[in-house]
Amino acid sequence: MKVLFLGDIVGRAGRNALQQNLKHIQKKHEIDFTIINGENAAGGFGITKEICADIYSYGADVITTGNHLWDQKEIADYIGSDNRLLKPYNFPEGTPGAGYNIYKTPKNENVLVINLIGNVFMKSDDNPFLKVEEILRKHSLSNELSFIFVDFHAEATSEKAAMGHHLDGRVTAVVGTHQHIPTADTRILLGGTAYQTDAGMCGDYNSIIGMNKEPILDRFLGIKSKVKFSPALGEATLCGVIVESDVKTGLAKKIEPIKFGGVLGTQ
Repeated sequence: MKVLFLGDIVGRAGRNALQQNLKHIQKKHEIDFTIINGENAAGGFGITKEICADIYSYGADVITTGNHLWDQKEIADYIGSDNRLLKPYNFPEGTPGAGYNIYKTPKNENVLVINLIGNVFMKSDDNPFLKVEEILRKHSLSNELSFIFVDFHAEATSEKAAMGHHLDGRVTAVVGTHQHIPTADTRILLGGTAYQTDAGMCGDYNSIIGMNKEPILDRFLGIKSKVKFSPALGEATLCGVIVESDVKTGLAKKIEPIKFGGVLGTQ
């Protein structure tokens, strides 16, 4: 099975690039299932019901999120009705929405997608290392479950690496999001789990992590900017990974980074 995962969509540039290119990428690489992190899709801050519908229409099967999930207040009323939109599972108990779910591919294979969020340098949530064990006690790779994918939305590379090794051999892939910069450590860990510290973003890289440069530069220079943070609107690069699993074990057979279009595009 081949699963495509794309990192955080940042604003309209990322959404436009998805609309124009996602189905081409899926066809070219014979993708069976597509997961996209959408937490910055609405003007760089959060996601809406309408944007979810658009992303599904472009070809996404599941949307994961992170710390900006609640920036658009309407999503709290919507997320409970959409089992393809995930929140981080280790958000506090009582938070609306699902943190993981099992989905069926067109080939009738089952894919478990888990969304987690880190605690280092971020608002503290429940321990993601302990919370993921709750899920894996109920679900494991088997003939009935062909693929387990974990989106770990975290700031610290050490926390992401630790999660990769913690889950090595028990899930198909652990890929990080949140930093918006694709890392160069794509590999299969010793136990057979595909790993990359950060998938990067789907956004304009002629920017500062997807946002217009000027107000951010002003902040670093100690200047009080009159301009609000907003997403850059140039041509976006779609960044992420393609993970191919071993049909016998559910573990990873291959992982390759993908960078399509924009200033980073290589495919």
